[in-house]
Amino acid sequence: MCPLRRVASQLQARGNCLVQPLQKVQNMARKVLNRKELRAENEAAEKTDAKAKKKAVKGEDEAKKKPVKRKSRAKTAKEVRLKAFWGVFNQSMKRVALFDYSQRKQADKKAVELSTSAKSPHFVQPVKEVIEE
Repeated sequence: MCPLRRVASQLQARGNCLVQPLQKVQNMARKVLNRKELRAENEAAEKTDAKAKKKAVKGEDEAKKKPVKRKSRAKTAKEVRLKAFWGVFNQSMKRVALFDYSQRKQADKKAVELSTSAKSPHFVQPVKEVIEE
C-alpha cells in the first residue's frame, strides 16, 4: 500500500472530514508488443528515408554546381631590416639626440649634460629604425 494512502486511511478512520478517500487506481492490462517486429519496421523506414534524402541531395548538387573561385595568392611580407641606435629622451618621451649603437658612452654623457642644464631629467634608451636600401 502506498504511504499516502495509508496516511489517508488512518486520518479517515479517526473521523477527520478534511481528507477525502483517494480514488482507486486501476491497472489496465497492456498489449504485449513484439519488440523485434517494431525494430525491424523502424529500421526499414529509416533506410527508405535515407535513400530518399540521398537522391534529393544528388539532384541538388548536380543543379547547384558553381565554379570555384580561386583564392588570391597571399602576398609575402617584405623582410624589414632594422638598425639599433641609442636615443636620448626627455620626460615627455621626445627624442632629443640619436647616437650609433657603438656610441653608448657619448649618449650617456649627453643625457647627463641635458639633465644638469635643464630642469627635467633625460635618459638613454635603445631605438630601432628601418634601414632603407
